[in-house]
Amino acid sequence: MDFSSPKKRQAGEPVLPMINVVFLLLIFFLLSSQIAPGAPFAVTPPELENGEPSVPEAVLFMSADGRLHFSGAEGGDAMAAVMAQASEIDPLTLRADAEVPARAVAALITRLRDAGIKTVTLTGTGS
Repeated sequence: MDFSSPKKRQAGEPVLPMINVVFLLLIFFLLSSQIAPGAPFAVTPPELENGEPSVPEAVLFMSADGRLHFSGAEGGDAMAAVMAQASEIDPLTLRADAEVPARAVAALITRLRDAGIKTVTLTGTGS
């Protein structure tokens, strides 16, 4: 009879190093892969050699409390500045806060249309 203490069972292979290697490979392939397909051929954008540069976008800001801002002017001065340049503005981008009531935005767009603005693009303040 053998009364010696039983030998300890050999633990299985450690899994943690294999998990680390799998995650490292995953990170490598994610970083080295292309998420979006590339352009089919190289395109060189045109450069302005002479002439006038394009007109900057006209943006009218409307805060949550209804204040207006346009090209450095605020409040009633902003609306006056928009009306003074109405014939030159196309399109006008209106960036309104999410807290502005829809009725106030609709009233402002009506005032802009009456001033002669043909196109108004409405965007949020986050865009």
